[in-house]
Amino acid sequence: MTGPDPASLWHRLAGTSVLLDGFHALKHAVRFGADVPVAVAVDRGAALALAEELAPDVRATLDALLTQVPESVYVSLVPRPHPTAVAALAVRPSRAAHLERLAHTPRTAPVVVLDHPRNLGNAGAVIRLAAGFGATGVVTTGTLDPWHPTVVRAGAGLHFATAVERLTVAELPPGPVFALDPEGDDIRGVKLPDDAVLAFGSERSGLSPELRARAGHLVALPMRPQVSSYNLATSVAMTLYHWSLGGA
Repeated sequence: MTGPDPASLWHRLAGTSVLLDGFHALKHAVRFGADVPVAVAVDRGAALALAEELAPDVRATLDALLTQVPESVYVSLVPRPHPTAVAALAVRPSRAAHLERLAHTPRTAPVVVLDHPRNLGNAGAVIRLAAGFGATGVVTTGTLDPWHPTVVRAGAGLHFATAVERLTVAELPPGPVFALDPEGDDIRGVKLPDDAVLAFGSERSGLSPELRARAGHLVALPMRPQVSSYNLATSVAMTLYHWSLGGA
């Protein structure tokens, strides 16, 4: 890499950029078109060897992006060192473009809504799932920032593979709202349309009154009696898998 010192460039951009923490986050971000102005590795050769083994489609791009830095410099740039000792900064995608994508109809895949989520790691796991299933996007309501570095880390950089935004319930994308609720109809008898808005409450308090009022359909996942709940990411995975089957 030529031009500015990578540490100086990093410090200049860090406040407005998305931290890609680790090789896999950088790999996925690059694969899905992220703009990455700076990327560093403690062992550049090892990182490129990993790319050759696991992601040959992005190896050439990483070869052009990665700058080797001393471990002391790498550690100073990230809040928590990753085992792969790779990190990068990416430009956050346009909110306007995401909102346009979320609002566009007809959709070919649902939007996932996390209603007042609390756990950063769970939110990242959901984004990773949604990207894997090809969901149109993931929307959060409440105070949790879906682009928080811990969420991006848990999402393995797959924020760049789907539209991720924080909205109010009133701003949710168009489409029939199917909200997960223990009192709802058994999901196994319900067909989830491609334009569905799939809403999940927090594990602690469930759906907010605002989201429940917006829902046109309440559906429930099969669960053994006396089991309190599933993990949020597990619930999303089960629901998206049911949608992907295409039938009731």
